[in-house]
Amino acid sequence: MPAIAQDCGQSDVHSDRTACVSGPLEGVRVLELGSLIAGPFAGQLLADYGAEVVKVELPGSGDPMRRWGITVDGQSLWWPAIARGKKSVAVDVRTDEGRDVVRRIAAQCDVVLENFRPGTLARWGLGYDDLRALNPGIVVVHVSGFGQSGPRSGDAGFGSVGEAMGGIRHTTGDPDRRSSRAGVSLGDSLAAVFAVIGTLAALVERGRSGAGQEVDVAIYEAVAALMESTMVDFERAGVVRQRSGSVLPGVAPSNVYTSAEGTEVLIAANADAVFARLCQVMGRPELAADPRYVDHGSRGSNAAELDEQIEAWTRTVGTEELLRLLSEGGVPAGKIYTAPDMVSDPHYLARDMVLRPEVDGVRHGPMAGVVPKFSRTPGEVTRVGPALGEHTDEVLARLAQEER
Repeated sequence: MPAIAQDCGQSDVHSDRTACVSGPLEGVRVLELGSLIAGPFAGQLLADYGAEVVKVELPGSGDPMRRWGITVDGQSLWWPAIARGKKSVAVDVRTDEGRDVVRRIAAQCDVVLENFRPGTLARWGLGYDDLRALNPGIVVVHVSGFGQSGPRSGDAGFGSVGEAMGGIRHTTGDPDRRSSRAGVSLGDSLAAVFAVIGTLAALVERGRSGAGQEVDVAIYEAVAALMESTMVDFERAGVVRQRSGSVLPGVAPSNVYTSAEGTEVLIAANADAVFARLCQVMGRPELAADPRYVDHGSRGSNAAELDEQIEAWTRTVGTEELLRLLSEGGVPAGKIYTAPDMVSDPHYLARDMVLRPEVDGVRHGPMAGVVPKFSRTPGEVTRVGPALGEHTDEVLARLAQEER
């Protein structure tokens, strides 16, 4: 396995000090290949946890994420976050010379993370067998639409297609409308999270065996893994789960209710004890003993009329008072947040979930903080998305030194 030395000379987001990232993956080196969301988001998470992530990009253009989403002066506002903590090396992997550089970097890495179409790296002489010959401990993490095997493995696959085939699109939206989507790239992000889980599991196993392996993440499978009991519901009970709007059939009360000001508040009181507490907060303790609502099954069967009774109450209470009453009564609830709510919420701020890093006198963000939190080795954002090729000379100089 390669000897890893974390670079400690970079200024972190706190301008008055420099420090090594203290995350739990400090000392792990990752080579990130690929672009857009699924692979790079996984790389972002690994960097958040302290890994040194070296991102290889095409000279001249780089990752399209540099220009995606909302832009200011032609620069993506997303890029500083999805590429935070990474080092950019501009190398043309389509050339023999560029592929030789990638091999040399991979030989000194613990992990290679890629999201090209399956077979691409092997055609370039950068497949798992090629890299394993140079570095037996290498963990190669593949993220693709359909996985590295199977009849559709060679097909192009975006996150949206994975959401469709994974089943979540069919169950999202109102029952009288066509299937809908979440307002974020859910399939890509789920695949990235599973890629990180797979990376960590492979590194733990390598600690026992000394050997690396491949980790194969398919976007549609990452989505399908979240689909609860939908397959067995169909095969054993003949039930195909359908779109149900803002509720889950049979689970009540758990819905969005309107306050006196018209604010939407989510109240989740479907457990028996929690429902009883909600009834107390509403000043309607008798509802908890009503045969229509006395247990989970009864409430599920009478969800619509129960929701009407709850909303008749919530519409008489101001938003802040409603949230206070529910909190004091032990009833899970929260306002439907938008970005302005997130960046000003005291709980978000108390848990460092709104980062505004200042690098070289430039304020970036806000961006989401590191998730999860670690008590002894907290992750940290030490740099935002780099300029294209910003670290090419640094990485290649260190590489030459390590090869001696």
